[in-house]
Amino acid sequence: MGQSEIVSKFEAGKAIILSAGQGRRLSPLTDSRPKCLIELSGMSVLHWQLLHLHQAGVREAVVVTGFGADAVDAEVARLGLPGMRARTLYNPFFGLTDNLATCWLAREEMRESFLLLNGDTLFEPAVAETLLAAPAAGITVTIDRKDAYDSDDMKVLTSGDRLTAIGKTIPAFDAESIGFLRFSGVGAAGFVAAVEAALRTPEGLKRWYLSVINDLAGGGADVAVASIQGLDWAEMDFPADVARNLELTQAWSRVSVAV
Repeated sequence: MGQSEIVSKFEAGKAIILSAGQGRRLSPLTDSRPKCLIELSGMSVLHWQLLHLHQAGVREAVVVTGFGADAVDAEVARLGLPGMRARTLYNPFFGLTDNLATCWLAREEMRESFLLLNGDTLFEPAVAETLLAAPAAGITVTIDRKDAYDSDDMKVLTSGDRLTAIGKTIPAFDAESIGFLRFSGVGAAGFVAAVEAALRTPEGLKRWYLSVINDLAGGGADVAVASIQGLDWAEMDFPADVARNLELTQAWSRVSVAV
């Protein structure tokens, strides 16, 4: 399969956005709305995500909701991006579990190739384009590299273009995950099976889905990395992030087509 065929295959797929959580660390901004609806430069975080996925060629998006689900439903319905089918999937257990269980709830959406995105990851379109154009692999984790990492970073250890470990407390690391992954059909099947198995364990409801990626990589699964070093992205975790993300989105708003 040539590179152009790989890109075309993934561009034709879907993106699943995990937006079920409230984002309590952003209180009071999230006391009555989920953090995916925080407004930045005239558009919500979710609007920026869907717009930039659309600009990268993604044609279907499934937003997994929980806290403030009705408001997210209304935002998705309001946007109506031409050429992109966007819909929501409600997780009624969002207050009791971590995002591994959210992936389990969305497993029927993971039967073919797809992108998986955290609901608080902002990114320029080139980030999605880089992930879509990365060499074929079962699972591809988008990474960035920097001079120093803090305790909240989702750290990654790589070996060439392979991921060998991922987690916030791994002892050795050389990159961080930005919360944006690509799955081939084979990779999706392996991930869904691993998620289903993990949910049968006593600690399953409180696990992050990236802990399953760590297990898969440690077990020899085909887990690669795609570096987006030098491209713009950000997370939305703490009140201090808002000012930086406003600057970022203000720059994007000058070049984005209004939708």
